[in-house]
Amino acid sequence: MIVSIDVDAQKTFSPLCPDELPVEEGDTIAAELNAQAALADLRVMSKDAHSPAAKWLVDSPDKMLQPTGLANADVTWVSHAMVGTKGFELLDGLPAAWEYDYCIWKGVDPEFHPYGACFHDIEEKLSTGLLEWLHSKDAKTIIVGGLATDYCVKTTVLQLLKGGRWQVIVNAAACRGIAPDTVETAWNEMMDGGAVVLENAESIANYIKINKL
Repeated sequence: MIVSIDVDAQKTFSPLCPDELPVEEGDTIAAELNAQAALADLRVMSKDAHSPAAKWLVDSPDKMLQPTGLANADVTWVSHAMVGTKGFELLDGLPAAWEYDYCIWKGVDPEFHPYGACFHDIEEKLSTGLLEWLHSKDAKTIIVGGLATDYCVKTTVLQLLKGGRWQVIVNAAACRGIAPDTVETAWNEMMDGGAVVLENAESIANYIKINKL
């Protein structure tokens, strides 16, 4: 069983929402996410889903990335992916939420700001059910893309690698990151953890064929 995961492919992480957390070219990955999904049997979506009452909120970018003192929200962030706003929406060209086979909404609780799609909390005690669902579907290969490479994609991939004996493939063409140095570190961490990073969906298709996945 091959499963494709769209990690936080939302307008909040794109130039479409310049006052939130725009990632350069974050709005250009929908076609690659659709292409990787075409190789899979099942498709999963995760979304940041935040509250305006979130305790990690700050009012300007210069106040971001400061320690919060909260157990499950490590640093401060500006308002992003607020439920019901444009930033909460998936990128244009992606399926509607109800067209996915499994969906995760994370960060709804004002006390929480998780990054990975597998756990609601930073300590990784409170499961979103994704790992259990993947096991129930007998997943053998998981293809991952989304936003942003150096935060939610990286954390999701590392959680997947620890959570099962499946192979995790990351589609580089379906990812965009925030900063070159943290993106490079993220790629290295994912590969060191056992992920296979491939150039695009076409190269993933060839890899699947050659390895008979």
